[in-house]
Amino acid sequence: MSLTTDEVRETVLAIIEQLAPERERFEAGTNMRLVEDLGFHSLALLEMAFAIEDDFDLPPIDEETGRGIQTTDQVLDYVLGQLQGQLVN
Repeated sequence: MSLTTDEVRETVLAIIEQLAPERERFEAGTNMRLVEDLGFHSLALLEMAFAIEDDFDLPPIDEETGRGIQTTDQVLDYVLGQLQGQLVN
């Protein structure tokens, strides 16, 4: 898989927006809180995690790491960290 950082960002943000319970509040380019700003609840968070894992062929996220991810920027940082070494400029 040869993706650029921008392509990863675009895809991750599209997944978040598509699955956000309060998607009308989503603003690309803004660091938003998943629960407070976008209305994610536990089931929606799991669905988002599965979608991202499937899209990027990532291993399942462990529970402790998942609890620490609370914003859109943290989701992006996690995915980019997992794909480190696989991205092209």
